[in-house]
Amino acid sequence: MPQKVRWGILGPGRISRKFAADLRLVENAELVAVGSRTKESALAFAREFPVAHIHDSYEALAANPEVDVIYISTPHNLHKENTVMCLNAGKPVLCEKPFAMNLHEVQQMVDVARDRKVFLMEALWTKFMPHYRTTVDLVKSGKLGTIKSMLVNFGFAPAPPVPARLFDPALGGGTILDIGIYNVFITISMMGIPDVVEASITPTAEGVDEQCAVLFKYKNGALAQLFSTFSSNLATEADINGNKGRIRLTTRFYEPSATIEYYPERVDSKQIIPVEKESGFGYQYEARHVGECLQKGLIESPLMSFKESIELISLLDKIRNVAGVKYAADRK
Repeated sequence: MPQKVRWGILGPGRISRKFAADLRLVENAELVAVGSRTKESALAFAREFPVAHIHDSYEALAANPEVDVIYISTPHNLHKENTVMCLNAGKPVLCEKPFAMNLHEVQQMVDVARDRKVFLMEALWTKFMPHYRTTVDLVKSGKLGTIKSMLVNFGFAPAPPVPARLFDPALGGGTILDIGIYNVFITISMMGIPDVVEASITPTAEGVDEQCAVLFKYKNGALAQLFSTFSSNLATEADINGNKGRIRLTTRFYEPSATIEYYPERVDSKQIIPVEKESGFGYQYEARHVGECLQKGLIESPLMSFKESIELISLLDKIRNVAGVKYAADRK
């Protein structure tokens, strides 16, 4: 592996542009290639982010020997197909969340990575952010005591024209996979896998969820309430509540802009926990970690392991099953 990790981007959409911008903040990273299904799209991306290699097919990007690792940010339904293609070409992959449409697809991706001995990681960017890591440390230190409950909300009303992917079941539409994944992720990070899952949705005409309310129950009596919606603009906050205190992650709890409010005793005893923040959107943290893993010759991240991705998608599958949200991919 060269000293500088050379990145290629597969699927030059909105998130890929943010990722590309943040790669400039990673000391040992260099963006060298882009791959798109059309030459026009690849050229448009390259005008904004100049690269040495412009490909009008994903296969050509995966075959480029000058690319060390590929970031995939295509629609949910293409994650498995794109990832397996890159892995079979010997290219390490950082694939956007959700890793794939369901557990069956994720397991296929993991199996190929293990068989080919090629690095693979789910791009759940929040996991690598300083405010998240600080929150995990505070909870593990016992400052909140025993966690008794969590309240997590994530919602926005999409501005017109509404992206088709948000409600198209063929593309993994609905709130559960798109934004509800953050609610599930932060909750199991702090409380573990629930013993009982209850869920109810507001269905769309297409059969996906416009809103989803989830209740996690634990054998020790702890509860977590999670709500996701495409109907309203919510504060998008997370409350982690223990018997000795609580933490509130403020608006956009999943982004580096969130503030950690620590309440050790009374409701009015707020303390702001300081966190060092870099400029950028926040994608540089996961990109930096991937580079470190590649330099060490790893095929699996010690921070975002295959086990964690499998547990996460399994729980998302369970929520969809309880709520009655089915995709064509579930029948394969």
